[in-house]
Amino acid sequence: MANPRFFKISSQNVVLPDTERSQAAVITIDIDTGKIVDITRGAANHLTQGDIRTIDVGTKFVLPGVVDAHVHLNEPGRTDWEGFWTGTRAAISGGITTVVDMPLNSIPPTTTLENLRVKRASAEGQCWTDIAFWGGVIPGNEKDLKPLIAAGAKGFKCFLIESGVDEFPCVDEHDLRSHLEQLQGEPTVLLFHAELEDPSCSTKESPHLNPTHYETFLSSRPDTLEVNAISFITRLQQEYPSLRCHIVHLSSSSALPTIRAARSRGLKLTVETCFHYLCLSAGMIPNGRPEFKCCPPIRDEDNRELLWQALIDGTIDSVVSDHSPCITELKKLDEGDIMGAWGGISGLGLGLSLLWTEGRRRGVTINQIMSWVSQKTAEHAGLSEIKGSITVGHDGDLVIWDPEAEFKVSTESLYFKNKLSAFEGMTLYGVVLQTYLRGSLVYDGVKKDFDACGPRGKLL
Repeated sequence: MANPRFFKISSQNVVLPDTERSQAAVITIDIDTGKIVDITRGAANHLTQGDIRTIDVGTKFVLPGVVDAHVHLNEPGRTDWEGFWTGTRAAISGGITTVVDMPLNSIPPTTTLENLRVKRASAEGQCWTDIAFWGGVIPGNEKDLKPLIAAGAKGFKCFLIESGVDEFPCVDEHDLRSHLEQLQGEPTVLLFHAELEDPSCSTKESPHLNPTHYETFLSSRPDTLEVNAISFITRLQQEYPSLRCHIVHLSSSSALPTIRAARSRGLKLTVETCFHYLCLSAGMIPNGRPEFKCCPPIRDEDNRELLWQALIDGTIDSVVSDHSPCITELKKLDEGDIMGAWGGISGLGLGLSLLWTEGRRRGVTINQIMSWVSQKTAEHAGLSEIKGSITVGHDGDLVIWDPEAEFKVSTESLYFKNKLSAFEGMTLYGVVLQTYLRGSLVYDGVKKDFDACGPRGKLL
């Protein structure tokens, strides 16, 4: 007998868009197209008729696939750090069905049309999730931007401070004006790593401070860097009002008044923060533990609570991983040298559990969380016509999820390449039981099995 064309999944707890609570529903997916073709709210009719396969997950939750819009997969060029195969396997195991890859730290970076072609060729056949790509803005590549938009780049990222890799230099105001002239009026977005030094505020290491102390690192990346950068961005944005600008990985609550003021003036400004800024604080970080280093840094507990408040009230739009791994040697674990270590947190696939564990303590619902990690991230990356919510016409990307199950983060539970994470040892709530990509089961969290047919991910 041929495989059924239609797949129905029913649950008493389906997270549908623009609802405050989960509700009973039946979702029908056309396996031939991978699209959701019907959503029936209310109790399920379990009669299987004709060319239909049906499963009922009872009280387990059905969530839209997560869209992680900030991931460094580092291929080609630094595949010893991460890669499409390992990174997207980690993602799919955590309910992420779409990844948007950053333009660095691959070699070459995604700053020209040819470099995008190289990256897409590297990704072909390796991705367990669907994948889209950000382009990059660096000095002198303004003429490359429109061809990248035409080829499908979802937007562009730039740095206002050194990126940490030579092939992706930062831009200054003169550089940016050339790029903004090209981007204004285009259907795109400019993303900023928003830290900006000035004469009174520098990241240079003091020889008198201990490089293994977390406080030494924290003092080298003060809130002022983020406030300076966002003030500069919003000032510049007033001259180019048609272009949406986006702040990646906001860590400092001190910048929230500037963001709110810009929004009140009608500027097109969106903001993301990261799981690590919402789930960790400086007081939790021991000295000599470089795995907690990231830029901008994890700040104090009061700051963390203000970020949560801003997320709940809508000042912050979305939450992403900023999965930024490296080889273990670059983390300088033996020396405990936080100042000299590579800055980046690895946690791809853990975000849903991290946010639920912290959010439930604050009365946050899973519907709110899915808005932040799926709907808003899909909108940000220009994917909201096909991704980000359980909606007729969207891809049938679904996650079966148990909110009460718990697990302890260990190296054995991590699927990304270099199994070093700031979250190791944490006990988290919320377990992915199954992940479906366009209606096909691609990860079984009960059996710890991936699709025997191999990667099904598309390049978007």
